[in-house]
Amino acid sequence: MVKALFRLQILILVALLAGCGQLPQSGSGDVERAFNTRASDVQVTGEGTVLRTLSDDRSGTPHQRFILKLASGQTVLMSHNVALAPRIDDLKTGDTVSFLGEYVWNEQGGLIHRTHRDPRSHLVSGWLKHNGRTYE
Repeated sequence: MVKALFRLQILILVALLAGCGQLPQSGSGDVERAFNTRASDVQVTGEGTVLRTLSDDRSGTPHQRFILKLASGQTVLMSHNVALAPRIDDLKTGDTVSFLGEYVWNEQGGLIHRTHRDPRSHLVSGWLKHNGRTYE
């Protein structure tokens, strides 16, 4: 009885999180779908090539910023919180970066942030992968 109740609680939690957009979507078209539907606050996964590195955003919490070009040709701004996760020090144009983060729509292609562990454990933790290392 206890196991059945536990399984039911897990199923309810998964359904609630999926309904709130808190579970990561799967597939390489996550960002493209989010952009086309003007979705925001959606967990996405994917991979792209660094098109350009940018200066850090230092207003408020510092974020490492770079533009990724996806296989579809779409570009997206990556905003990686370096107060909560390690910086990718050796990042350069042409590098491949995989990610799990939260997509926010804008006309330029959108941005992806929350590519780090959630210190409060309220949200799905994100990450970046570069040259065999995970940054979270």
